[in-house]
Formats: sequence, structure tokens, C-alpha cells
Amino acid sequence: MVTVDRAESAWRRWLPRAWSLALALLLLGPALGRGYVLSYDMVWVPDLALRGDFLGLASGLPRAVPSDAVVSVLDGLVPGAVLQKLVLLGCLVPGGIGAARLAPGDSLVGRLVAVSVYQWNPFVVERLLIGHWPVLLGYAVLPWVVVGARRWRTEASMPGALCLLVPLGSLSASAGVATAVVLLAFALARHRTRSNVTVLALVVAANAPWLVSGLLHASAASTDAAGADAFALNRDGALPGPVAALGLGGIWNTEVDLPSRDGVLAWLSLAFLLVLAIAGARAWIRRTGRRDAVAFGACWAVGYLLAVLTWLAPDLMGWLVVQVPGAGLFRDGARALVLCAPLLVSVVAQGAAEVWRRAPRAAVARTSLAAAIVVLPITLLPDAALGLSGRLRPATFPSAYQQAREVVSDQQRRDGDEAGDLLVLPLTSYRQPGWNHDHKVLDPMGRFLTPDYVASDRLVVSGVDLAGEDPRLVEVSRALAGSTPEARSRSLADLGIGVVVVEHDAPGDSPEVAGETLLDTTQLTVIRVAEPVPRTVPGGWIAGMTLAWVLYLAALLVGVVRISRAGLTARRRAGAKAMSG
Repeated sequence: MVTVDRAESAWRRWLPRAWSLALALLLLGPALGRGYVLSYDMVWVPDLALRGDFLGLASGLPRAVPSDAVVSVLDGLVPGAVLQKLVLLGCLVPGGIGAARLAPGDSLVGRLVAVSVYQWNPFVVERLLIGHWPVLLGYAVLPWVVVGARRWRTEASMPGALCLLVPLGSLSASAGVATAVVLLAFALARHRTRSNVTVLALVVAANAPWLVSGLLHASAASTDAAGADAFALNRDGALPGPVAALGLGGIWNTEVDLPSRDGVLAWLSLAFLLVLAIAGARAWIRRTGRRDAVAFGACWAVGYLLAVLTWLAPDLMGWLVVQVPGAGLFRDGARALVLCAPLLVSVVAQGAAEVWRRAPRAAVARTSLAAAIVVLPITLLPDAALGLSGRLRPATFPSAYQQAREVVSDQQRRDGDEAGDLLVLPLTSYRQPGWNHDHKVLDPMGRFLTPDYVASDRLVVSGVDLAGEDPRLVEVSRALAGSTPEARSRSLADLGIGVVVVEHDAPGDSPEVAGETLLDTTQLTVIRVAEPVPRTVPGGWIAGMTLAWVLYLAALLVGVVRISRAGLTARRRAGAKAMSG
């Protein structure tokens, strides 16, 4: 009997994990094939070189700090294409398994529904297609942060896993803010000053790289006011923005919407969530307790109100992003909905458990009902399957990219500190090359090559041209306006540009620049600019970023040490128990 009970317990424990993996495989489909998935902001390249800009020392805002630095270190250990697949799975599977921890522990149906709702929803689909993988990693971490933070608060002892989870959830600024809000909401406790200070210290350490770099770039931290309206919460197919936000939808970029959201399925999907949430609300409050219910509710309210504010008052948000440095973090309204996910999945899972408990006792009826509830989120968003109906497909970089990397790297080795930085032309942000299945992607050239680089950060959203935020790009644009190729080359050299790469298949004009041609193919041309003036980074910036990275790595080290100690203690106790038995 004991053996049967243990087997049943193991089965109930492993089934949500298997379901989470199955959903991830179904969702990604062809994206797990050979090559690199390049979609909008998701830019992965072979052997991403670590450089100063990735450490927070670029002239522009740290939008890819610390994610690019982390990837550049890890893909020295794991091939870039394999690492990307692991990261994509990591954006999905751990989140689903963690969501099951927010469901009632005695309900297998509730835990399976939690996995379905957390992994298969408009937020995940939209962010996958637009390429916001650091946001999705932060999203996957949130349920585990909730669990760990509650344990920290109730036991007054910091779980070592949080020292790994919080930095992992802070690979971008917006993800770091969301992770910090959840940690603070659940971990802070009355009359525990020392513990609360430690919570705050962990938040600061985990977010230090982008936070310190952002402070160093405070003079350039205001953004174009027009971006507030362009990036505001939007309708999700048939659902108006504030309504779509209830189901975690409403991204600004309508190009990433799925066709199924244009019809009745969008309304049915939202109705499904609301019905289960209403059915489970009362029991959820009893199970959760007042303190945690307030924390869940506060996170939801912050996320929903921030999202709706961008829809309701874009002019106010436009004023904020211009006047308040760093406020541009919140102009993407739908991104804030990540904070709504823990409450939504927890209450909906409770509702599924309540519906199951009230179901007819007939085995066939109960099994059918359970299967329907668990699978319904997938059937109501069917075109998310198989790589978003084939929109996430790997591509292979042309041979010209590797040739360019080789000649530029050779030149960098010969010139050393005098090599200068890279400029990528034309000055347009996104490409839509045929070799990438005609899918849009942020220009990968700068990341594919090895030097620090300057590339356009201007965006065109719904026909609106949004100004960039890199002051160096303004200077480069002026240099390119010179009257002759020689004049342009001299001006670029004065700005520290030593190599210019011109992509012939990219949109936009590329003024001719004088210099030595290192490579000339039908796809691109590489030009060496003579005698570039090395770009200097203020010593204070280097000191500040060194401290920031020390704090970030210290948090990770503390996590490893605490987890190792906990494991050792557990083994000792198990050994002592075995000996006493």
C-alpha cells in the first residue's frame, strides 16, 4: 500500500513537469531546429564577443545590460545555437513548473491548469515573437520568487535559490524592476529590519549592472515623447486594450498578433479565465491568507494600472519619459502585465480545483472535464503551436558574415588599441533579409562582429519615426553628412570609428566613406577608416561598473554557497537519520 501511495505521489508530482515540457515543445516546434531564431529583438549570433559596451560602458542607454554580457560568457561554454534553444526552453518550462507551485497543492487539475495558463497565453506568445527573451526569463522566474520570498518572510531565513533567481530575472531593466517588485511585495516583513535590509541589498545587487549604467547615462536617459503613444497598451485582436490586459494581452506591435485573436476565440479565452477566477476567488483567499493575498493583489494592481495608464493617458506618459530620466522603462504598457500573472494563474488554478471538486462523480465525466479545462487555453489560442504557426523558424547566417568577422578580427589584432569601433550602415534599425525567411530582425551585424559598435537606434512604429537615445549616433549622423567621402572618413575617425560595414541588402542610404576595402561581396562591404581616435571611457564609469558587476557576481556566489551548504546539511541529516534507524 505504501509503495502504491508513493508511486501515485510521484506521478502527481511529475505530471505537471511533463506537461510543462510538452507545452514548451509544442509551442516552440521548429524554433528548436538547427540554426538561430532571429525575430525582431531576438538576435543571437555564433560566439558573441564580450566587449565594453556589453558591460554597460556604451554611449547609449543599457538596454541589453546585463543580458548580452551573460550570453557572451555562456556561449564560450555552450555553442550559441544550442544556448539559444536552452534559453527558449528556459523561458517556458521553469515558469510552468513554478506556476504549479502557486496552485492548490492537493489538486492535480489545478496545478495542470496553472501550467497551461502560465505558459500558453498572449503575453508569452507576443514576447516570444517580438524577441523579448530576457523579459520571458524574468516571467519564468516570478513564481519561484513568490515561493522563495514567502518562505524567507515566514522562516526569517533567505533561501539560497533567491540569490540565483533574482539576478536571472534581472537580465533587462524592465524584467529587473518586475522581479524586484514581486520580491519586495512577498519578502518584506514587519519588525524585521535586518531581514528587510537584506532583501533590499539583494534587489540592488541583482539590478546593479543596468542600474549603475543607467545612472551614468542619466543625461541621455530621456526618450522621445512620441514613443509613449506608439508603445502604449493596444488592442489584442478583438479585445480593447484594458480588456485584453485582463488576459495578459495588448502588446503595442500589432504585427505580432495571431489571427485567432481577431475573432470570438479571444473573447472565449478571456471568459474562460474570468469564470474560473470568480469560481476560485473565495477559496483562494482562504488558502492564501491575508498577507500574501495583499502581496498578490498589489503586484497585480501595479502591473495593470501601469499598463492601462499608457492607454488612458499617453500624453502624460509622454511628458514623463521626457522629463523623468528612466521613465522610458514603463512606456511599453503591456510589458508591465508580467506583474499580473502570479495572481491570475493562482486564482484561476484555484477555480479549476473548485470546479473539479463540484463535478459529477462519474469517472468518465470527471476525466473529460479535467482534460477539457487543462487543454482549453491551448485550443483557444491554436495558432501559437509549432513555432507560432511557423513564424519562429531558425535561419543560417550567410558566409559573408563570417568573412566579415574574420577580416575585422584580423584588423583589430593588428591595430590593437588603435583599431577603433565599428559603424554599421545604413543607419536603419531593422532588417528583413531573405535568408531569414523575410522575417524582421534587429540588425545582427554589430553583434556578429567583435568590436564595440554604433548602429541606428531610431525606430519607426506605425509610421511614426522615433528619435534614438544614443548621443554618439547623432555625432555619427553629422559626420556622414560631410561633403566628400574623405571628409566623412576623417570625421568618423575623430569619433573613434575604425571600421565601417555597409549592408547592401538593408533598407536606407549609405553615404560613401573613404578607406581601405577589407572585404567586398554582393551582400556587404567592409571598409577600414584610417587613424581613428580611440574612444575614451571616463575612469569613474569604469569604477562604477566594476563595482556593479562585483555586486551582481557576489549575489550569485552567495546563492551557490548557501545552496551547497543546505545540500550538505540535508545529506548529513539524512545520514544521521539512517544511522539512528
